Amino acid sequence: MQFYKYIIVICLSIFLINCGDTNSKKQTGFVINTNSKSLMLGDTLQLSISNPKHLEISGINYTLNDIPISKTFILNDITLGEKIITAVVNYDDNSDTISKKVKVYNNSIPSYYSYEIINTYPHDMSSYTQGLEFYNGDLYESTGQRGESKLRKVNFETGEVLKNINLNDTYFGEGLTILDDKIYQLTWQANTGFIYDVNSFEKLSSFKYGKSKEGWGICNDGKTLYKSDGTEKIWLINTENLTEKSHIEVYTEKGKIPQLNELEWIEGKIYANIYQRNGVVIVNPKTGGVEGVIDFKPLRKLVTQHPELDVLNGIAYHPERKTIFVTGKNWDKLFEVTVTKK
Repeated sequence: MQFYKYIIVICLSIFLINCGDTNSKKQTGFVINTNSKSLMLGDTLQLSISNPKHLEISGINYTLNDIPISKTFILNDITLGEKIITAVVNYDDNSDTISKKVKVYNNSIPSYYSYEIINTYPHDMSSYTQGLEFYNGDLYESTGQRGESKLRKVNFETGEVLKNINLNDTYFGEGLTILDDKIYQLTWQANTGFIYDVNSFEKLSSFKYGKSKEGWGICNDGKTLYKSDGTEKIWLINTENLTEKSHIEVYTEKGKIPQLNELEWIEGKIYANIYQRNGVVIVNPKTGGVEGVIDFKPLRKLVTQHPELDVLNGIAYHPERKTIFVTGKNWDKLFEVTVTKK
């Protein structure tokens, strides 16, 4: 089937991992049972407790990632990925707490999207592109490598650099996004992001990451920041206090998609570059489900081939033109494309 083409064209790393059982067996011997080892969004989860010692159970309280659920629970309105089911079992005036890990997969196969090149523009071949975004019609770019990391405002049609600041040599620049006239720029392993005034490029403040540890890509929906960390997780950051309030895990119907890199918010979806794969997945931000894939691998052959040439990384949506701009690390071209669902 054509829908399965996405497995080949961008070589997504899919892991067929069955639900893990981490029941904490104590003297009671209680074990959480589920009706299936392969759970998908929309499935009905049915829970029960094995009671090998035939103890007199007076009550059981279940939670899914600390949210109370009943023993029969429909897996709707939840995010995908690894979950922990916990059961507090009351028996003989005592209680025992046991848990079990499960994974919830997406319930649909991603669609395959093709692209058409509309225009080609010059791009600085020395730029190790990490982040790319349009704001009020202007293109902004963040680049990486220690000693070479920059924040730039660029004329996308000519490649002219309109504004530029260099990061301290200790920082490896990563993704960027712009919200309410503020540029949010990530760095890689320093656990630090920077905030700038979009007009003056004055550094306003900095912020630390939480559980995400590393900085890779970042985008926003007009209210919340979405941050990748090189895994299958995308973290939601509160702009008021810059703390991670939750995360989603990006999954297909077969497994997780790791190494998520540069992010772009496009018409209610997150478009995420996959590091080293020259492809993009289209992610439902509410569930983490992969709804589509785009293979941009052929674009790499259209740029100047040189020793420093690296992978696709850089995706920016132009809302007025309704087109997508893509480039890569040390590419000398910026491509304007449209994408179409096959």
